[in-house]
Amino acid sequence: MRESVKLSQAKIAVLIGTQQTSINRYETNQYSPPLKVLLWYANYFDVSLDYIFGRTDNPQGKLYHYEPEALKVKAENQSDMERFVEMYFNPDSPISSKLKETIFKMMGVDKK
Repeated sequence: MRESVKLSQAKIAVLIGTQQTSINRYETNQYSPPLKVLLWYANYFDVSLDYIFGRTDNPQGKLYHYEPEALKVKAENQSDMERFVEMYFNPDSPISSKLKETIFKMMGVDKK
């Protein structure tokens, strides 16, 4: 990115507030730049951190369906719990139905 706008390592170092040797070490993968430097690059060149980290070729960032692993695990666990509750309570008992309904409400599940 630096070279594409014809800035020297020395000029970038002055803009960031570091040494030219630090910029050289970041660019040659001898050292990892601190978050402050990465954020400076993202802001200065108006690109995403996904682009800086090489996760995408799109400077605006990696556009993807938001689906973190934690949500998948939670959904699997909730599904297991729902099956457990269904098996545990007698479907013919009115009190069991009320208890099941209460448990599902506590879990955030609408089972009507």
